[in-house]
Amino acid sequence: MNNLDPGHLARLRQATPGCARVCHFNHAGASLPSQGTLDAMLGQLQHEAHAGPMEAATATDWSEQARQAAARLLNTSTTAIALTSSGSAAWGMAFSALPRWQPGDRILVGRHEWGGNLACMASAVAAGAQLEVIPCDSHGAVSVSALESMLDARVRLIALTWLPANGGLINPAAAIGQVARRWRIPYFIDAGQALGQIPCDVQALGCDVLKGAGRKYLRGPRGTALLYIRPGFLERLQPQPRDVLSAPWNGQGFSLRGDARRFETSEMSQVLLAGLANALQELNAIGIAAIHQRIRDLSDRLRPALDRIPGLQRQDLGTPGQQSGLIAFTLAGWDSFALKAQLARQGINIGANGVAYTPLDMQARGLTSIARIALSHLTGEEEIERLLQALRERAACGPGSQTSTSTHNP
Repeated sequence: MNNLDPGHLARLRQATPGCARVCHFNHAGASLPSQGTLDAMLGQLQHEAHAGPMEAATATDWSEQARQAAARLLNTSTTAIALTSSGSAAWGMAFSALPRWQPGDRILVGRHEWGGNLACMASAVAAGAQLEVIPCDSHGAVSVSALESMLDARVRLIALTWLPANGGLINPAAAIGQVARRWRIPYFIDAGQALGQIPCDVQALGCDVLKGAGRKYLRGPRGTALLYIRPGFLERLQPQPRDVLSAPWNGQGFSLRGDARRFETSEMSQVLLAGLANALQELNAIGIAAIHQRIRDLSDRLRPALDRIPGLQRQDLGTPGQQSGLIAFTLAGWDSFALKAQLARQGINIGANGVAYTPLDMQARGLTSIARIALSHLTGEEEIERLLQALRERAACGPGSQTSTSTHNP
C-alpha cells in the first residue's frame, strides 16, 4: 500500500487545479481531474489539430493504455474490458445483449438499484418478466440469506448497485457473487461509486458484468466509462448496434469479436481516452488500498461531526464504521437542492439527489430528496471544517427558512 502522508497529499492537491479554487464534495457526481489528465487531453487535441484527427489517432494507443490500467485495477485481462461513453450506456448495452426475456422470467434487484438500470429493465417487464426486490438486513443492506430464499430456476438475473448513490451503504457484493455462482445465475454489478473509491477485484466479486463511470472516483473525463464482461459469459451476449470494430469482416461475412470490445464502436474520442488512460494510471500509482483507507478515515471523522449539527439528520444506511465516503443527509428547513445551490455560492460543492436516482429505496424510506457529501482522498481537513461551519450557519437560520417542494433531479 502506498502511503498517503501529508506531503504526498499536498503534492496531489497541488497537481489538481480545482483544489485551489473550490471545496469539492461532489466526487460521487464528478471528481476533479489532475493537471496530468488535462495535459494528456490537451496534448492529444493539439496533435489532432496539427496532424489531422485520423492520423493523430494512430500515434498513441490511448485505448490500449486505458484498457491495461483498467485491467490492473479490476484484476482481469485487457480482453475483458470495453471502453464506453457512460456507465449507463455500458449497463444498458450489456442488459440489452442478454437473450430474449420470456413471461415468468425473474429479475432480482437490491432496493438501492440505480434508476437508470431499472429503466432498462422495464423492457424485460414489458415482455412478461417479473422484477422483484431483495429484502434488506437490519443495516439496510441487501440480505444475502433473503436472496438465497428467493432463488429458483426462473431467476435469470441478479442485479446489484454496490454503493448506492444516496448514502454510505456498501452492499455485500462478493457474498452475493458466491450465491450467484452456485446457482449459475448471471450477476450484474453497478460499481459507479465503487470504482476508484474501494478495491474492486472482479475475481473475488464473482460477477459476470461490472460497470463504472470515468468521471467519478476514477477522476477521468465525462463521456468515458469501463465495462467488464467475464470471458466465460461473453458468448451469451449479442450486443446491438454493431460496426466494423465490434463485428469485423472475416472474409466471408461479419462476426462478433471474441473479446469485450464487441461492445465498442470504432468512433471513440481519442482526447477522452487520453484523459481516461492518464487518470487510471495515476490512480494505480497511488494505490486503491491507500485511497480507500484515506476516504474511510475522513468519513469516520466527519459523520459524528455532522451528527452534532442541530437539525441535520444523516440518511445513511450500512454498518457504522464500514460505510463509504458518500454521506446522505437532510437539514431541517432546507430543501436539498436549495442547500446545494446556497453552498455553491460559497465555493462549496455538494450533491443533491431526488427520488428518480434510487426510486425503490427513496420511496421505501419516505424520502423526497437528500443532500450528499462525497469525500475523496484529495479532501483536506480545512475543507471539512469549512463545510461544517457553512452547515452550522445554515442550520442556525431556523426551520422553514428555505423549505421547498423541489423534485429536481440534476
